[in-house]
Amino acid sequence: MENDHSVKYQNAIRKMKRLKGFYIHLCVYILVNVLLLIVNLIQSPNDLWVTKSIFGWGIGVLVHMLILVFFNFFNIQNWEEKKIKQYMNKD
Repeated sequence: MENDHSVKYQNAIRKMKRLKGFYIHLCVYILVNVLLLIVNLIQSPNDLWVTKSIFGWGIGVLVHMLILVFFNFFNIQNWEEKKIKQYMNKD
């Protein structure tokens, strides 16, 4: 029973760390791109080169979010643990 609680606790920690990593990524994305936008508007307001950064990095943030949702929605972590236990029992 305690082992089951430990596994659930470890899974919760992993999920929390993934979510925390996403939030850090999102905050850095927003802060850096706001600063780049300010620099862009001051230096060359007619050429919005910052849109390339916002779009390109935005794709990275979106992929990070989709991976996070995919792992939580399909519960891949539990599948991995079940497979590990299955292989361990087999050997």
